[in-house]
Amino acid sequence: MTREEILSHVDHTLLKPEATWPQIQTLCDEAIANHTASICINTCYVRQAVEYMAGRIPVCCVVGFPLGAMDTASKAFEAKTAIENGAAEVDMVINIGRLKNKEYDAVREDIRAVKQAVGDKVLKVIIETCLLTDEEKVKACELAKEAGADFVKTSTGFSTGGAKAADVALMRKTVGPDMGVKASGGIHNADEAQAMVDAGASRLGTSATLAIIG
Repeated sequence: MTREEILSHVDHTLLKPEATWPQIQTLCDEAIANHTASICINTCYVRQAVEYMAGRIPVCCVVGFPLGAMDTASKAFEAKTAIENGAAEVDMVINIGRLKNKEYDAVREDIRAVKQAVGDKVLKVIIETCLLTDEEKVKACELAKEAGADFVKTSTGFSTGGAKAADVALMRKTVGPDMGVKASGGIHNADEAQAMVDAGASRLGTSATLAIIG
Protein backbone atom coordinates (compact mmCIF):
# COMPACT_ATOMS: atom_id res chain seq x y z
CA MET A 1 0.00 0.00 0.00
CA THR A 2 1.09 3.55 -0.58
CA ARG A 3 1.59 6.03 2.25
CA GLU A 4 -1.72 7.68 1.37
CA GLU A 5 -3.60 4.39 1.30
CA ILE A 6 -2.33 3.42 4.73
CA LEU A 7 -3.29 6.81 6.15
CA SER A 8 -6.79 6.56 4.69
CA HIS A 9 -7.32 3.45 6.84
CA VAL A 10 -6.00 4.94 10.10
CA ASP A 11 -7.90 6.16 13.14
CA HIS A 12 -5.18 8.43 14.58
CA THR A 13 -5.47 7.67 18.27
CA LEU A 14 -4.75 9.20 21.68
CA LEU A 15 -6.54 7.51 24.58
CA LYS A 16 -4.07 7.93 27.45
CA PRO A 17 -5.85 9.08 30.63
CA GLU A 18 -3.30 11.88 31.09
CA ALA A 19 -3.85 13.32 27.60
CA THR A 20 -4.21 17.11 27.70
CA TRP A 21 -6.15 19.34 25.34
CA PRO A 22 -2.94 20.67 23.71
CA GLN A 23 -1.97 17.07 22.98
CA ILE A 24 -5.40 16.42 21.45
CA GLN A 25 -4.95 19.54 19.31
CA THR A 26 -1.63 18.16 18.08
CA LEU A 27 -3.38 14.88 17.25
CA CYS A 28 -5.98 16.82 15.26
CA ASP A 29 -3.29 18.78 13.40
CA GLU A 30 -1.43 15.57 12.52
CA ALA A 31 -4.65 13.96 11.29
CA ILE A 32 -5.48 16.97 9.14
CA ALA A 33 -1.97 17.14 7.68
CA ASN A 34 -1.94 13.43 6.87
CA HIS A 35 -5.59 12.93 5.83
CA THR A 36 -6.32 10.06 8.22
CA ALA A 37 -9.70 8.33 8.37
CA SER A 38 -10.44 9.89 11.78
CA ILE A 39 -9.03 10.76 15.15
CA CYS A 40 -9.97 8.50 18.07
CA ILE A 41 -10.16 10.07 21.54
CA ASN A 42 -11.90 9.84 24.89
CA THR A 43 -15.38 11.35 25.15
CA CYS A 44 -14.40 14.29 27.37
CA TYR A 45 -12.70 15.98 24.41
CA VAL A 46 -15.26 15.21 21.70
CA ARG A 47 -17.03 18.59 21.64
CA GLN A 48 -13.75 20.54 21.64
CA ALA A 49 -12.23 18.32 18.94
CA VAL A 50 -15.29 18.54 16.71
CA GLU A 51 -15.23 22.34 16.96
CA TYR A 52 -11.49 22.41 16.29
CA MET A 53 -11.73 20.02 13.34
CA ALA A 54 -14.56 22.04 11.76
CA GLY A 55 -15.49 19.12 9.53
CA ARG A 56 -12.00 18.46 8.20
CA ILE A 57 -11.54 15.00 9.79
CA PRO A 58 -14.21 12.87 11.52
CA VAL A 59 -14.01 12.49 15.28
CA CYS A 60 -14.27 8.98 16.72
CA CYS A 61 -14.48 8.25 20.45
CA VAL A 62 -14.46 5.28 22.80
CA VAL A 63 -17.36 4.22 25.03
CA GLY A 64 -17.34 1.87 28.02
CA PHE A 65 -13.58 2.04 27.75
CA PRO A 66 -11.35 0.20 28.42
CA LEU A 67 -13.08 -2.53 30.46
CA GLY A 68 -16.54 -2.87 28.90
CA ALA A 69 -17.98 -3.91 32.26
CA MET A 70 -20.25 -0.89 32.67
CA ASP A 71 -24.03 -1.00 32.87
CA THR A 72 -25.64 -1.03 29.43
CA ALA A 73 -27.65 2.14 30.12
CA SER A 74 -24.44 3.94 31.04
CA LYS A 75 -22.75 2.90 27.80
CA ALA A 76 -25.76 3.98 25.76
CA PHE A 77 -25.93 7.34 27.53
CA GLU A 78 -22.22 7.94 26.96
CA ALA A 79 -22.63 7.10 23.28
CA LYS A 80 -25.71 9.31 22.90
CA THR A 81 -23.90 12.24 24.51
CA ALA A 82 -20.89 11.74 22.26
CA ILE A 83 -23.07 11.79 19.15
CA GLU A 84 -24.86 14.92 20.39
CA ASN A 85 -21.42 16.50 20.84
CA GLY A 86 -20.58 15.75 17.22
CA ALA A 87 -18.83 12.37 17.18
CA ALA A 88 -19.11 10.58 13.84
CA GLU A 89 -17.97 7.19 15.10
CA VAL A 90 -18.11 5.30 18.41
CA ASP A 91 -15.87 2.40 19.46
CA MET A 92 -17.47 0.47 22.34
CA VAL A 93 -16.10 -2.40 24.44
CA ILE A 94 -18.24 -5.49 24.85
CA ASN A 95 -19.07 -6.97 28.23
CA ILE A 96 -16.31 -9.56 28.18
CA GLY A 97 -17.34 -11.32 31.38
CA ARG A 98 -20.88 -11.88 30.15
CA LEU A 99 -19.53 -13.26 26.87
CA LYS A 100 -17.33 -15.71 28.75
CA ASN A 101 -20.32 -16.69 30.86
CA LYS A 102 -22.20 -17.39 27.64
CA GLU A 103 -24.82 -14.72 28.40
CA TYR A 104 -25.14 -14.09 24.69
CA ASP A 105 -28.48 -12.29 24.79
CA ALA A 106 -27.06 -9.80 27.29
CA VAL A 107 -23.97 -9.18 25.14
CA ARG A 108 -26.08 -8.71 22.02
CA GLU A 109 -28.49 -6.33 23.74
CA ASP A 110 -25.59 -4.34 25.21
CA ILE A 111 -24.29 -3.75 21.69
CA ARG A 112 -27.76 -3.14 20.29
CA ALA A 113 -28.49 -0.47 22.91
CA VAL A 114 -25.35 1.43 21.99
CA LYS A 115 -26.13 1.09 18.27
CA GLN A 116 -29.58 2.55 18.89
CA ALA A 117 -27.94 5.46 20.72
CA VAL A 118 -25.49 5.95 17.85
CA GLY A 119 -28.19 5.79 15.17
CA ASP A 120 -26.84 6.18 11.66
CA LYS A 121 -23.33 6.95 12.87
CA VAL A 122 -20.64 4.28 12.80
CA LEU A 123 -20.38 1.80 15.68
CA LYS A 124 -17.26 -0.32 16.12
CA VAL A 125 -17.34 -3.13 18.69
CA ILE A 126 -14.11 -3.93 20.55
CA ILE A 127 -14.06 -7.61 21.47
CA GLU A 128 -10.61 -7.60 23.22
CA THR A 129 -9.22 -10.62 21.39
CA CYS A 130 -6.33 -11.15 23.82
CA LEU A 131 -8.81 -12.23 26.50
CA LEU A 132 -10.83 -14.61 24.30
CA THR A 133 -10.56 -18.10 22.89
CA ASP A 134 -11.03 -18.45 19.14
CA GLU A 135 -14.54 -19.78 19.78
CA GLU A 136 -15.32 -16.68 21.86
CA LYS A 137 -13.88 -14.38 19.19
CA VAL A 138 -16.18 -15.92 16.60
CA LYS A 139 -19.20 -15.65 18.89
CA ALA A 140 -18.42 -12.02 19.76
CA CYS A 141 -18.24 -11.14 16.07
CA GLU A 142 -21.50 -12.93 15.36
CA LEU A 143 -23.25 -11.09 18.19
CA ALA A 144 -21.92 -7.72 17.04
CA LYS A 145 -23.17 -8.38 13.52
CA GLU A 146 -26.58 -9.51 14.80
CA ALA A 147 -26.85 -6.34 16.89
CA GLY A 148 -26.32 -4.10 13.86
CA ALA A 149 -22.77 -2.90 14.49
CA ASP A 150 -20.75 -1.55 11.58
CA PHE A 151 -17.32 -2.89 12.60
CA VAL A 152 -15.72 -5.40 14.90
CA LYS A 153 -12.41 -4.31 16.43
CA THR A 154 -9.63 -6.39 17.96
CA SER A 155 -8.41 -4.54 21.00
CA THR A 156 -8.40 -1.58 23.35
CA GLY A 157 -4.61 -1.53 23.57
CA PHE A 158 -5.02 -1.39 27.36
CA SER A 159 -5.20 -5.13 28.12
CA THR A 160 -2.71 -7.99 27.84
CA GLY A 161 -2.16 -7.78 24.08
CA GLY A 162 -3.06 -6.06 20.85
CA ALA A 163 -3.98 -6.90 17.29
CA LYS A 164 -2.74 -10.07 15.62
CA ALA A 165 -3.09 -10.82 11.94
CA ALA A 166 -4.51 -14.26 12.69
CA ASP A 167 -7.28 -12.71 14.78
CA VAL A 168 -8.06 -10.18 12.07
CA ALA A 169 -8.33 -13.00 9.53
CA LEU A 170 -10.64 -14.96 11.82
CA MET A 171 -12.82 -11.90 12.39
CA ARG A 172 -13.00 -11.16 8.66
CA LYS A 173 -13.94 -14.78 7.92
CA THR A 174 -16.68 -14.61 10.56
CA VAL A 175 -18.33 -11.33 9.58
CA GLY A 176 -17.92 -11.67 5.84
CA PRO A 177 -16.83 -9.11 3.25
CA ASP A 178 -19.29 -6.30 3.94
CA MET A 179 -18.76 -5.55 7.65
CA GLY A 180 -15.78 -3.50 8.82
CA VAL A 181 -12.88 -5.02 10.74
CA LYS A 182 -10.59 -2.75 12.73
CA ALA A 183 -7.15 -3.86 13.92
CA SER A 184 -5.98 -1.87 16.91
CA GLY A 185 -3.26 -2.17 19.53
CA GLY A 186 0.44 -2.72 18.96
CA ILE A 187 0.66 -1.54 15.33
CA HIS A 188 4.01 0.24 15.29
CA ASN A 189 5.27 0.30 11.71
CA ALA A 190 4.28 0.06 8.05
CA ASP A 191 4.95 -3.68 7.82
CA GLU A 192 2.63 -4.40 10.76
CA ALA A 193 -0.02 -2.12 9.27
CA GLN A 194 0.25 -3.86 5.90
CA ALA A 195 -0.04 -7.28 7.56
CA MET A 196 -3.29 -6.26 9.21
CA VAL A 197 -4.74 -4.97 5.94
CA ASP A 198 -3.63 -8.13 4.14
CA ALA A 199 -5.41 -10.18 6.84
CA GLY A 200 -8.67 -8.34 6.21
CA ALA A 201 -8.62 -5.13 8.25
CA SER A 202 -10.49 -2.21 6.72
CA ARG A 203 -9.45 0.19 9.49
CA LEU A 204 -6.36 0.53 11.68
CA GLY A 205 -6.27 2.09 15.13
CA THR A 206 -2.85 3.37 16.16
CA SER A 207 -1.10 6.09 18.10
CA ALA A 208 2.04 5.46 16.01
CA THR A 209 0.69 6.93 12.77
CA LEU A 210 3.72 9.12 12.09
CA ALA A 211 6.11 6.24 12.72
CA ILE A 212 4.13 3.99 10.38
CA ILE A 213 4.42 6.42 7.50
CA GLY A 214 8.07 7.23 8.23
